[in-house]
Amino acid sequence: MVATCLHLAGVVCSFIGWIGVIVATSTNDWVVTCGYTITTCRKMDELGSKGLWADCVMATGLYHCKPLVDILILPGYVQACRALMIAASVLGLPAIFLLITVLPCIRMGHEPGAAKYRRSQLGGILIILLAMCGVVATIWFPVCAHRETTIMSFGYSLYTGWIGSALCLFGGCVIVCCSGDAQTFGENRFYYASGSSSPTHAKSAHV
Repeated sequence: MVATCLHLAGVVCSFIGWIGVIVATSTNDWVVTCGYTITTCRKMDELGSKGLWADCVMATGLYHCKPLVDILILPGYVQACRALMIAASVLGLPAIFLLITVLPCIRMGHEPGAAKYRRSQLGGILIILLAMCGVVATIWFPVCAHRETTIMSFGYSLYTGWIGSALCLFGGCVIVCCSGDAQTFGENRFYYASGSSSPTHAKSAHV
């Protein structure tokens, strides 16, 4: 029962983390840049926001973004972080699907617990790979961006990516390491014993 609860906790953390990674990938408020103080940059319309897909200018009553569409002139770290975050978002699809199919409430015929265990382990490994892609991208981007210009603060997109990657890493590790073994996986269920000599069938349980 404990292993089942840990597995469910890992699945929930992984799903929430994957949503966070998708949000971080699709938004552009990764780092806030400024060559002076924030107040001075606002007055000079030089307070900027950098992301994977656009460079934005933030000023009083103004938020203008310039899409980064010319791949040939983009810095290498931007392209690499794009690829990592897209890979993380895509890996979440088969990983979450596999984890949903091994939930205790899902039954696929008379499938043995060992088969569900293998799917669970594969889904957990994909979640860990997803998390590593997110961790590398969300650390690499601000470090390289700081070399180009002065970073005043981190944006909400970067925080979302960090939290999402951390949740996926935690959830994936729980799924892989704390979900029991192949022999007992998915066997935490009640059944009624047959052939009992007493008129009242006793309820038994696999643990």
